[in-house]
Amino acid sequence: MEILNKVKTWAGSLAEVGISVAALMIVLEVLGLSAHLTPFIGTASVISNVSGIIAMLGSQGLVGLLAVWVLYEIWNRK
Repeated sequence: MEILNKVKTWAGSLAEVGISVAALMIVLEVLGLSAHLTPFIGTASVISNVSGIIAMLGSQGLVGLLAVWVLYEIWNRK
């Protein structure tokens, strides 16, 4: 059981780092500084990717709302 708790802690920490990096990339993109990081992150637009995910969930109606609720509950359980 201790191993599972360590894996859970590690996965939670990794998710927090990922969200922090995504938030930083969005801020850099809004400020127009993402072009300077192209060699490191490529040409992918974080804002367009997030917008696409939100649009996809929104077009699914109740299923999309349920998916957002499940993700929110998982995030709050840490």
